[in-house]
Amino acid sequence: MATQQSPLVLDPTGAGHHAEHRALRERGAATRVDVLGVEAWSITDPALLKQLLTSPDVSKDGRAHWPAFGEVVATWPLALWVAVENMFTAYGQGHRKLRRLVAPAFSARRIEAMRPAVEGMVAGLIDRLAELPADQPVDLRQELAYPLPIAVIGHLMGVPEDQREGFRALVDGVFDTTLSQAEAQANTARLYGVLDELIADKRATPGDDMTSLLIAARDDEEDGARLSPGELRDTLLLMISAGYETTVNVIDQAAHTLLTRPDQLELVRKGAVTWGDVVEETLRHEPAVKHLPLRFAVTDIVLPDGRTIARGEAILASYAAANRHPDWHADADIFDATRVVKDHLAFGHGVHFCLGAPLARMEVVLALQSLFDRFPGIHLADPAEELPPVPSLISNGHQRLPVRLYAG
Repeated sequence: MATQQSPLVLDPTGAGHHAEHRALRERGAATRVDVLGVEAWSITDPALLKQLLTSPDVSKDGRAHWPAFGEVVATWPLALWVAVENMFTAYGQGHRKLRRLVAPAFSARRIEAMRPAVEGMVAGLIDRLAELPADQPVDLRQELAYPLPIAVIGHLMGVPEDQREGFRALVDGVFDTTLSQAEAQANTARLYGVLDELIADKRATPGDDMTSLLIAARDDEEDGARLSPGELRDTLLLMISAGYETTVNVIDQAAHTLLTRPDQLELVRKGAVTWGDVVEETLRHEPAVKHLPLRFAVTDIVLPDGRTIARGEAILASYAAANRHPDWHADADIFDATRVVKDHLAFGHGVHFCLGAPLARMEVVLALQSLFDRFPGIHLADPAEELPPVPSLISNGHQRLPVRLYAG
């Protein structure tokens, strides 16, 4: 029987996350953690995590399976992560209904049909970079990593261009784990207000976009799988936030790695590895999401070491720590695009695997290829160690990524 440990308090600022992830792994396959005042079981062993992510004994529906739900959501800064009514928090038949409604937007045919539009967006952003003064630093996160995903998800969801910046700022607030409970509540209220405006506009003037399709499903009185008003709004929230923030971080992290590991960039340029290899190794090495709150034990779950996750206790999927687990990958802390097996959990696992994964992969490959082809002399403008992380225990990126587009 393992010795009882006091919970490890996770740093909400995201600073020193690699050391924190090592500390989590050293405490065993599962360990108690404090997530902004809420205790949960952090799972860092990839085999155990995949087992739990596919088990019917684990739910994402806090209303049904977390006795502390009502008390916690009233005061927890991350309440939105467990209180939304969409497939992110759904369980069983409810999840299958919601995923069935959303899945057609992310079919292989529809994603491939978006390629010309995404290529055009990338080309426009790269052209704009080329117009900037070559001797001045450019924030690559601000000028490429941010605008591309918000343009793509805006195109898919039918968000007007003049509203996309507003969505961006509010979604950033969802991932910021340094906000107080009052600040988080205010951000959520503003975000829901913007979503309500989008729904009203699309209901009045529908288009060929996913928002209009979801509204039609909501308004179809004869469809037994229709969305409730809350499910409609929260499904839009999920698709916009998940399709935006995570892809920003993958572009950021992949570019940062190639700028700090010229040997890896040279492998791509020589054709020894593909841009897809770079993206997959980035997803393993620096996934966009470090920890994903929360799941809940539907029944008592006995762990390999004899401890028990009791029914109703919260579970935290610690993807970034699992991706670098030494039992899964040799030299797991080293970025190696030639790695034969690049398996990872960056997009989740099981029934909640990210529907938008193929679209995200497409965006990142096109962005990286265009960036490094157009600016072969690109290099970091500031030392890598001076680039602070985004203030989040969830989101994994840099606050800024300053570069010089041409070698001086």
